Amino acid sequence: MGHVFDPDELHALARLGVGAPTLAEAFETVAQALARRHPDHVRLDNPWLFNNAGGAMGQIKLLHCSLTEYVLLFGTPIGTEGHSGRYATEVWDFVIDGEMWCYHAGELERAVYRPGDAAYLGADRAKGYRVPDHAWMLEYARGPIPTMLPFGLADTLLSTLDWRTAASTVWQYAAMVVRELARGKV
Repeated sequence: MGHVFDPDELHALARLGVGAPTLAEAFETVAQALARRHPDHVRLDNPWLFNNAGGAMGQIKLLHCSLTEYVLLFGTPIGTEGHSGRYATEVWDFVIDGEMWCYHAGELERAVYRPGDAAYLGADRAKGYRVPDHAWMLEYARGPIPTMLPFGLADTLLSTLDWRTAASTVWQYAAMVVRELARGKV
C-alpha cells in the first residue's frame, strides 16, 4: 500500500476548521472529517503530548503514524521559535489558527502563513520558524518517517529530560505503526 493521504486533500480538510468559534471545535471538525475520509487509518483517542524539537516547544496530537507518513495536530498557545530540522521527508503545515513565520538560509524576508495557508518544507531542506503569539495546524509528513525521530526526540531526551513525554511519544508512534503494518500499510 502506498501513501494514504494527499496534501491537497489535507489542506482542504484543515480549512474546514478555519474560523470555527473555538479551537476545540476546529480540531473536532478537522479530525472528524479526516476520520470519515480515512476511517481505517486515523485515531482520535491519542492524548496531546509536549514536543520539544529544534529549540521550539509546542504540543502534538498524533492522528496517523506509519513508516512512510504521519498526520498530526501541532501548535502552541504562547508562541515559540526554532529550527525545522532537515529530513529526507517532505513536510506540510496547514494553518488552522494563528500565524507562523518562516525563512530559509539566504532569505532576507520572512514568509508569513495565516489560517488557510499551507507551508511546505521539501526533502533535505531546513528553515527557521517562529510562532509569534499562537498557531495551530494540521501537519503532514511523507517519506522515511523513522529518520525524523532523532530530531523529534533529541531536545526531549537531552535538554528537557522529560522522559515521560519521550516514552509516550515513542509508545504512541510505535503502536500506530504496528497497527498500520497489520493493515498492510508501510
